[in-house]
Amino acid sequence: MLRAMLVTLVAAVACALLSTWLVQMGWSLMGDAVSHAVLPGVALAYLLGLPFALGAAVFGIGAVALIGGVRAVTRIKADAAIGVVFTTLFALGLVIVSVTPADTDLQHILFGNVLGVSDADIAQVLVVGAVVCITLVVLRRDLTLVAFDAGHAHAIGLRPRLLHAVLLGALALTVVTALQAVGIILVVAMLVIPGATASLIVGRWDALLGWSVGVTAVAALTGLIAAFWLDISPGGAVVLTQGLAFGLALLFGPRRGLVIRWARSRSTRARRHAVDSG
Repeated sequence: MLRAMLVTLVAAVACALLSTWLVQMGWSLMGDAVSHAVLPGVALAYLLGLPFALGAAVFGIGAVALIGGVRAVTRIKADAAIGVVFTTLFALGLVIVSVTPADTDLQHILFGNVLGVSDADIAQVLVVGAVVCITLVVLRRDLTLVAFDAGHAHAIGLRPRLLHAVLLGALALTVVTALQAVGIILVVAMLVIPGATASLIVGRWDALLGWSVGVTAVAALTGLIAAFWLDISPGGAVVLTQGLAFGLALLFGPRRGLVIRWARSRSTRARRHAVDSG
């Protein structure tokens, strides 16, 4: 159980950090694309006896490059290019899985197998997760400036294209870290929900990062413990708990929560009524 908690916590923190940029930049669909596009890489790695992470990383980065290539040589819009590439690669992965003689381990990749992680899996998650987290934290100011004002970033000497490539590379590696925890099918939830939840609570960037990581870590561990005691799917429980955290933030979030907005609207109407009456 402690091994599962360690893997889940590292994956959740890496996903939460990256989620803040994906949500604020409107790149949530890119997270969905990369998480599904790694399936053929994982399947081929299984057939060739190679580490899953290697196949996932190659196809994740390849998918990002392919999407950029389709956009560069055609007039197709970004969402269409993403949809074409990730569905095609995911379908390729399903075809490979369908002809694989023994697909037990591939099912674990699809839906996660956090309670059966090996020492090699733990080492892989720790190394890749550490690389992603350190990169994002060290470059957070440059990445944030490029995300919201690429022109200004270029004017002061930054390289927007390189920083975008760093962010997309981090996305591919983050998907690799989350494979063991929730699997390919649900990893997109861990890449989107944390950033969306934090945006309902705070507005400043550093606070967004902190709340995204904090809420996600607590929700992930709570979901994993609940899965252990209730004997339910760990990946499903982790994502469901994160979804419940988003629901609470949607209702009671101090920045954009529905209850707070309703209370402020009611207070404003009361003051106007008092002024009109006076």
